[in-house]
Amino acid sequence: MRIAAAQLTCVPADVPANARRLAALAAPAGAALVVFPELALTGYETEALRHREELWVRADDPRLAPVRASGVATVVNCATVTEDGRPAIGTLVFGRDGELITTYRKQHLFAHESDVFVAGAEDGAFELDGVRFALATCFDNHFPALVARGAASGCQVHLASALHGTGGGVGELTTLYPRLAEEHALYVVVADHVGPAGPWTGCGRSAAHAPGGSLLAQADAASPMIVTADIG
Repeated sequence: MRIAAAQLTCVPADVPANARRLAALAAPAGAALVVFPELALTGYETEALRHREELWVRADDPRLAPVRASGVATVVNCATVTEDGRPAIGTLVFGRDGELITTYRKQHLFAHESDVFVAGAEDGAFELDGVRFALATCFDNHFPALVARGAASGCQVHLASALHGTGGGVGELTTLYPRLAEEHALYVVVADHVGPAGPWTGCGRSAAHAPGGSLLAQADAASPMIVTADIG
């Protein structure tokens, strides 16, 4: 199976524009599945997300039509809505036919995120074409127990939607994910922002690592692009 990590520079707080950007990256990738960065439908615009409920997305939101019509399974991280109407950093996984496969909510909120979002309480996993995938969002990946639970449940691939900034984030991105791949014997695929992302500047370098930690593919540090790797 060919899977892909997409990195992009989001249009701040513009769900329709970013949905079109995601679809434009996904459709020509030649992959069975594409994973996108953290809060890919708005950019990392936490203050806007705090005050503007129209930026919160449900799975049946018509603004997601371009992504759901791409013909590719997609892993879309965005501000989702809980059952009691509060925002969470959520991952919506859509199949090739655009139908929702599963939803995951970020469990480990970073710093000020807890002032805006509700933390999730359940692990995320799904199956596509006989391959089982685990889900995590950025700071989640610093908690080895979460990754270990995915591996123990039979997951073969760990998918991470993330935002790592320039500076210290570069070293974090290039060491954390290969270590997870090595320690848990998983394929690990991480999608990062590139360029402006709210108060940060995404460092790019979206990547795929093989079990054991070796690098299969990596994007550059400057361009919106997609990288692919064959697993299995």
